[in-house]
Amino acid sequence: MLAGFVMVYSVQELKDFYGSRAGRLVKRMLSAMIYDLWPDVKPFFLCGYGYTPPFIRRHQKEAQRVCFFMPERNNVHFWPENKPGQVCLTSDKLLPLETESVDRLIVVHGLEYAEDPDMLMQEFWRVLKSNGRILVIVPNRLGLWARAEWTPFGHGTPYTTGQLLNTLKNNLFVVENSRKALFMPPFKSFIALRTVYFFESFGRFVFSGLAGVHLVEASKQVYAGKTKKVLDTKGGRRYALVGTVSS
Repeated sequence: MLAGFVMVYSVQELKDFYGSRAGRLVKRMLSAMIYDLWPDVKPFFLCGYGYTPPFIRRHQKEAQRVCFFMPERNNVHFWPENKPGQVCLTSDKLLPLETESVDRLIVVHGLEYAEDPDMLMQEFWRVLKSNGRILVIVPNRLGLWARAEWTPFGHGTPYTTGQLLNTLKNNLFVVENSRKALFMPPFKSFIALRTVYFFESFGRFVFSGLAGVHLVEASKQVYAGKTKKVLDTKGGRRYALVGTVSS
């Protein structure tokens, strides 16, 4: 996908949404799916990119080390409250992390707002350990939530399943697990929101293509090859590989 101007949802708008009734339900459902995929993070360095604090509170207490990165285009807010801060404002062109230092990386409200998705994915590849895992959550282009501008899923660039899988594959990731969520329509009404579990239970079988978001877990594919070029960005280095052969 091409880099370009992308309308973003500010961090304050994200915070307000996840404080609303609809946002709390979304947070509860996605958090449960994340925990189901990654139930044990005790020995790991866990990082989040985009707006991830609401989704991994349980992991935050269990992981060996935790750090969250919020893109400078969205701004930032302090978190957690009344405790030492764990959030860093960063560019999506260079994450302030050492190469191969992260065990688990969660991306929520991050990829769809990126000016250059491929460059961001290359940064994710750089910072992940060789046995690391990344979990990317993005709006489904075919879903109703991508059309709901009162939610963060209605902003940025949504993805079809094929577009997301190709983005991962083209940046040297191997898909390990793929799921969908938010089959309920983007309701505001409290009464309508009470039907959420009905939609989540039956939606995945009846209209799975209209899910609100994709959740894709991928591992880092390690290649052996010659370095084509080195890009120097704010003192950091990015390596692009060519003539690669899977190891």
